[in-house]
Amino acid sequence: MEFGEFSTVNVSERGSALLVSINRPRAMNALSTQVVADLDAVVTTCSQLLETAPESGWPFRAVVITGEGEKAFAAGADIVEMSEYGSEEARAYAESMHQVTLALEALPVPVIAAVNGHALGGGCELALACDWIIASENASFGQPEITLGIIPGFGGCVRLPRRVPLGVAREMILTGNPLRVQRALEVGLVNCVCPDKDALLECADELVASVAQRSPVAVAQAKLTMAKADALTVRDGLDVELGAFSAVFGSEDSRVGRQAFVDKQTAQFPGR
Repeated sequence: MEFGEFSTVNVSERGSALLVSINRPRAMNALSTQVVADLDAVVTTCSQLLETAPESGWPFRAVVITGEGEKAFAAGADIVEMSEYGSEEARAYAESMHQVTLALEALPVPVIAAVNGHALGGGCELALACDWIIASENASFGQPEITLGIIPGFGGCVRLPRRVPLGVAREMILTGNPLRVQRALEVGLVNCVCPDKDALLECADELVASVAQRSPVAVAQAKLTMAKADALTVRDGLDVELGAFSAVFGSEDSRVGRQAFVDKQTAQFPGR
């Protein structure tokens, strides 16, 4: 796969996954406008590659996002850059990151945040846009914007209360105090905790390997269905699920999977 060169993001293949690493370790991988632009370019390319996947084959089965170095996944927005912003500049900055996070959520493959070190402010919000969050033992999560006299602008006020209990989200946003990783695990923000970054990426490998054995069509439909149903009533959500459930029965993956079960064999899904 050819993604080109980016000044602040490294992109590489790792097994069945695409590994995307924010590469500003000296700045704690802060999300400058250039980082956001590079992430947007990467996610746009991902979307384009996956649009034709059923016909041309699935180029990857998951995306793993991490930060270079050991100290930070992403320590938030670039405060130096943001220090001179007025309302219009702030709005444009936030909208550019909204574009990235919404595109990540729309990908038909799982997105895994492999959080090594601090995930603060925009870094926490980037992780919240991923399907799963796994973290190393030195990780922490926080929305410290309130300490600067501002509020989360990359989705924290919206996604955090959907990921953790409302009281926890309010505590994090209104105090700005971070959560250490074990607390983040307890409240459901994090799926699992690993000793260090090497173990963290190995855990991501295991998750990706599990996904790679499943039907790409079913994974994509399940992710889309959960996203659509998220803000609906149970009744309306069931209608969305019903449509997707019936539609997926028309896929070749469904036929192969059901026949493999009957034959007591392991399904080899064609991805269409």
